[in-house]
This record gives sequence, structure tokens and C-alpha cells, in this order.
Amino acid sequence: MGFKHQTNPIQIPVPGGKTIAEHFGIPSTGNSDISIAHMVAPPGWGEPFQTPNFDEWTLMVRGKKQVEVDGNKVILSAGESIHIEKGTTVRYSNPFSEEAEYWSICKPSFSIDLVNREEEI
Repeated sequence: MGFKHQTNPIQIPVPGGKTIAEHFGIPSTGNSDISIAHMVAPPGWGEPFQTPNFDEWTLMVRGKKQVEVDGNKVILSAGESIHIEKGTTVRYSNPFSEEAEYWSICKPSFSIDLVNREEEI
């Protein structure tokens, strides 16, 4: 078959109230080459620093998301995007008062074994 029409993305449970609907990737389609997921992060959400073994692209739909990378704080707003190269230490969060809605693309696919999250303090 030359195409895959995704009508039922996999809902991936995560702590902190963030929702992940993975359209393509390991859990949803068995594809380890690339993952594409729609995410909504509530106000106050954050995760620990991580140094993933995959490239990650984030495309903001609405709200804002904070990205701490290389000693900088980058604020992504709707219509903006960022590419984080594999091996870069990064922290994603939403310290703002509105939900952050965005798409995430990882190559190779996101995997908990490849994300290398630091322990929470």
C-alpha cells in the first residue's frame, strides 16, 4: 500500500496532564524511522532536562512553550518552530497561563530508551 491514512492516533499517557496523540511512530504504526505527534501541555507543565538520541522538530499551533537549550531560554509562539539536534541537552516546559498546543516530529522515532531524561530533583 502506498499510503497510510491515520484515523486513530495512539493516546500516550504521560504525567503532568500533557496529552500526546501519536499519529506515526513506534506505538502507533511500528515505525522506528520517524514519529509525528500532536501534543497539548497544560499551564505549569514541564519535564526534566534530557539529551535525546534523535532530532526533534516542534511546530507551535497555539499558546507558548519554553525551550531551555545551550544556556538560552527560547519562547516559541503560535506559528513558530524549532529544531533541536540529537545529542543536545534541552528542557521543555509551559510556565505560561494558557495551554500550549504543538506538533512534534522526531527522527528516528521518539523512544523512552533514546530520550535520556535526567532525574527530577
